[in-house]
Amino acid sequence: MISLSKKSSCFSQLCLALCAFGLALLGDLSQALPMEDQDYYLQEIINRDHYYSFPEPTEEYSPFTEQPEEEESVPAAETEKPPRLRPGRKELKLKKANKKEKSILETPPAKNGIKKREKNKKGNEKMPDGDSESRSAYEDIRESCPPLGLETLKITDFQLHASTVKRYGLGAHRGRLNIQAGVNENDFYDGAWCAGRNDPYQWIEVDARRLTKFTGVITQGRNSLWLSDWVTSYRVMVSNDSHTWITVKNGSGDMIFEGNSEKEVPVLNVLPVPLVARYIRINPRSWYGEGSICMRMEILGCPLPDPNNYYHRRNEMTTTDNLDFKHHNYKEMRQLMKTVNEMCPNITRIYNIGKSHQGLKLYAAEISDNPGEHEVGEPEFRYIAGAHGNEVLGRELILLLMQFMCQEYLAGNPRIVHIIENTRIHLLPSVNPDGYEKAYEVGSELGGWSLGRWTQDGIDINNNFPDLNTLVWEAEDRKKASRKVPNHYIPIPEWYLSENATVAVETRAIIAWMEKIPFVLGGNLQGGELVVAYPYDMVRSIRKTQEHTPTPDDHVFRWLAYSYASTHRMMTDARRRVCHTEDFQKEDGTVNGASWHTVAGSINDFSYLHTNCFELSIYVGCDKYPHESELPEEWENNRESLIVFMEQVHRGIKGLVRDSHGKGIPNAIISVEGVNHDIRT
Repeated sequence: MISLSKKSSCFSQLCLALCAFGLALLGDLSQALPMEDQDYYLQEIINRDHYYSFPEPTEEYSPFTEQPEEEESVPAAETEKPPRLRPGRKELKLKKANKKEKSILETPPAKNGIKKREKNKKGNEKMPDGDSESRSAYEDIRESCPPLGLETLKITDFQLHASTVKRYGLGAHRGRLNIQAGVNENDFYDGAWCAGRNDPYQWIEVDARRLTKFTGVITQGRNSLWLSDWVTSYRVMVSNDSHTWITVKNGSGDMIFEGNSEKEVPVLNVLPVPLVARYIRINPRSWYGEGSICMRMEILGCPLPDPNNYYHRRNEMTTTDNLDFKHHNYKEMRQLMKTVNEMCPNITRIYNIGKSHQGLKLYAAEISDNPGEHEVGEPEFRYIAGAHGNEVLGRELILLLMQFMCQEYLAGNPRIVHIIENTRIHLLPSVNPDGYEKAYEVGSELGGWSLGRWTQDGIDINNNFPDLNTLVWEAEDRKKASRKVPNHYIPIPEWYLSENATVAVETRAIIAWMEKIPFVLGGNLQGGELVVAYPYDMVRSIRKTQEHTPTPDDHVFRWLAYSYASTHRMMTDARRRVCHTEDFQKEDGTVNGASWHTVAGSINDFSYLHTNCFELSIYVGCDKYPHESELPEEWENNRESLIVFMEQVHRGIKGLVRDSHGKGIPNAIISVEGVNHDIRT
């Protein structure tokens, strides 16, 4: 016989076994659903806890520390060195660290801060003082992992979490490097993550959704016109399950990293030992005395290989084009253009349109079946980039386009051959080389929002052209019925042509170039947003900063803008997150410039009113200066758009205007009924 106590014990064990089996079955059923079909938050629950299982940390092994044995076991042919994030060769200062490491997670007892400063003494790059260990640490910095993608939006809002938030517009999703606040700094679009309380228990964390080798942290303060908020020091912690956290140590205590001393200049701190984990958390320890706990940040990390990771597979992007995907300084850009010219001498020509303030030549490449010659009936097209020197993606896209056109022409691609044989294409990759060199010295992610934007003498080229809009509108407002106001080829005012006018030498060079070559269509590549802006860029109403102000050719401009936006991989994607504050999806990734923000003297308005050329501003990415590792994907995003936009130069009516003897008539005015804007032959 079995006693009652034994029966109860067996029954309890049986119940527990059945419950466990039921839970396991439920888990199996949920995991059996395709990831694409599951609710997003169910995915979060399934994946958040125990994403990977690890042995308990021992002296021989720690899941948070890079294992050199694993690296050595990878065949050399399969090992790919991650693209480096380059600290500035002049602007950054490496602070000394202790020579000895106490243990796997006990790091050298020092503040490991690297600061970017705009004003600095020029000099050659120096290795830090110390023995081979110090040199090794320095090399780790030089070969750091790329950004995870907070600024480029690869890290989604759902991957950012915080202890508390002041309000929604200051939530964790706004804690992205270089994010910009709205004009009103409102509840939806503010300029940082700000904690709900000012105490040392606040934190913001990133879920990488896979094992990642973390190597560094970049921080900024809050972007605000009115407030001064930034974190002056912080701790770094990592975890594999978001519950158990390990803090980077400094000897026997927690390591405190030096933060920011103002709100806009990024500060890079490199972790003394690369840490492998899924989650990374930043815990502010001190902050500006008259402000609050607010920060923007980027995390440097190398995701470890995991072919089974759903999130990684979904966002994976590769390119088959054999192009030079890197950032090119002035010397490298010039050499690349020379190489393209040597590869395709029959269809390319390299020339310069003038010099910068510091004497750097403004190089352009011409691509045509008869380079150097304007052919009757063949339209002239141009792409320019780098008017703001720190918006470097457009510069690299033009260099990539240059290589691509040459390679595809040699390969006999009929589409490219047709474009080249019927169009004279001009590519000017760097309008402001002086500004670019400033941004390049600091490197990707460390220039902030504005370093290198202006010319050497402090001028914004993009808004440095004559304001012809006001001249036209004032004339229209006071015109008499018997007098017709000119609506095209508006002359440049005398004051603008004087030597004392505040006009950049780069701007004068571009104007001379525009007047010399009869361009029909042009694209001005910029950065920091993902949208195509079309004229007018200046509002007509006085005292307004935003107002839809169309040109007489508004329907044409709308089509041109849409031709680029609709063929871009991301620009018209309704699911994508806005870059900063503006949602351009209501117009399919396009916007009238004046309805966005008014600009007097823009290159687009000047081109339209002074020449025959229709020009648009194409903002090619949220990140002005993306990391080198992002260039292949950005090329794939923009390649088709760049080609389609060029093809639009052949739309519309074209032909020759001759006299009775068959001779061409120069400067003949052509008018279209219903369009108050003429053009000339």
